Formats: sequence, C-alpha cells, structure tokens
Amino acid sequence: MPELPEVETIVRSLSSIIIGTEILSTKLLWEKSLAAPSPESFSPLIINQTIENITRRGKYIHLHLTSVHLFVHLRMSGDLLVYPKPYTPGKHDRLLLELNNGKYLIFNDTRKFGRVWLTLHPEDVIGNLGPEPLDQNFSAQDLFKALQSKHRSIKPLLLDQSFIAGLGNIYTDEALHISGIHPLRISDTITYIEALNLFSAIRTVLLEGIEHNGASIDWVYRGGNFQNYFRVYGRENELCSTCGTKISKITVGQRGTHFCQKCQENKI
Repeated sequence: MPELPEVETIVRSLSSIIIGTEILSTKLLWEKSLAAPSPESFSPLIINQTIENITRRGKYIHLHLTSVHLFVHLRMSGDLLVYPKPYTPGKHDRLLLELNNGKYLIFNDTRKFGRVWLTLHPEDVIGNLGPEPLDQNFSAQDLFKALQSKHRSIKPLLLDQSFIAGLGNIYTDEALHISGIHPLRISDTITYIEALNLFSAIRTVLLEGIEHNGASIDWVYRGGNFQNYFRVYGRENELCSTCGTKISKITVGQRGTHFCQKCQENKI
C-alpha cells in the first residue's frame, strides 16, 4: 500500500499538470470505486469545477475544487495518471476525468480497493485522522504524550491512522529500527528520550522516502527507488547494517514486521 512518501510524490508530480484545469466530463467505469456520493450525483457535482489545488492528508490525495472536495485513497494498488486525448480506457481504469487542457486524469486501480469521495465537507472523509508527522505544529512532546495515553504495542499503534497519519508497514518498520524500539514494545513504557528518538526516526525515514520518490515493491507504482535503501523492511535473514545480526520477521497485528533482535531488544 502506498504510504505518505509515495502519495506525496504523486501529489507533487500532478501539481504542475492539473492545477488550474477545469473538469469537462466524467466516466465512472467501476461504481464501487466511488464511496460518495451516488454515481447519479457525482457528474453533476464535479463537471465545470476547477482544480484549484492538490494536497495530501495522511494517505489521502485531496483535490481542492471550486466548491467541492475530491479525495482519493489509493489503498493497495491505486494510482492517479494523466494521459493526453484521445485516450482509450484501460482494463484497470476506474474513473476518468476529462480536463480542459487536452488531458484525462485517470484513477487506475488493479485490485479495486481504492476509493474516491466527492464532498462539500472534508471532515467527513479525513476528520478522524491523527496529526501529520511532518507538520511543524507536531512535536516530539506531542508524540510522547500520545504514546503515554495508550497501552498498545507500538507497531500497530503507529499504523493506526487516527493516532498518526500517513505511516504504513514500510516506514514504521524503518523508523522503529532507527530508534531501537522493538515492534511489540508497549507504548506507555516508552521513555521521553526514546520518544524523541522515535519522533526523529519517523521524520528521517519519511523525508528519505520522499527524496527517493517513495518505494516501488509490492504495488503498482512508478519511479520510486527507496526500496534500495531499506534498513530492515523486506530484508529477513539479511544482516543488519548497524550490528550485523540477521534481521528477523514476525507477524504483529496481522502485518509482516521486520526488525533486528539486537538493535531493537524488547526492554519491557
């Protein structure tokens, strides 16, 4: 599943192409991709809207239109693509938006898990998300207080989008390794110093991911190469670059989890 760096990369790549364009027509090719509103209401609401901005919130792509908001969540295999006219829809295209710059904005989703929302009220879609880890208003002290308020294993907690927005399996494993925290460590046992290290590690791996245009491994994503810089994720039985111990893999919260038993000793 694309995480914060991959989504941020897509947002940045689309900005210069679609901002300022007007939506002329729509073609919904798989109705279940549309979470809201109804297919009958979708076209009348979005046609003639101008794309004024495109941003990211957590793992959501947010298209700010003239008077409504379009959200896209890519889930496992979704992508947003731009192709010039004329264009023949592909097998996995789910939604086409015809733009007035001679192009189509296309939501393509092989596995059909991705979803699209068109709403007047953004909070209906993203209102339950936790803080943005790269937001200047989010501090290490905020993270420590949040960790102390929960009694959960740290790996599933960091994956909870209502706790912190944008982290997924890859960047959580990487951040926990850098900070030396075991993925099963209970959140309210993490000390302030450890929380500082975790805060720094989260920002480090996310910024590295963005720098490398995200990671390209198990989903339909173009161009990222951060997979070449993983410290632990996907490296089971390879040697830890920090201490030389073989990297282990366990299942935590039904997610494959990679860590170094020496660097990330479970202290509690």
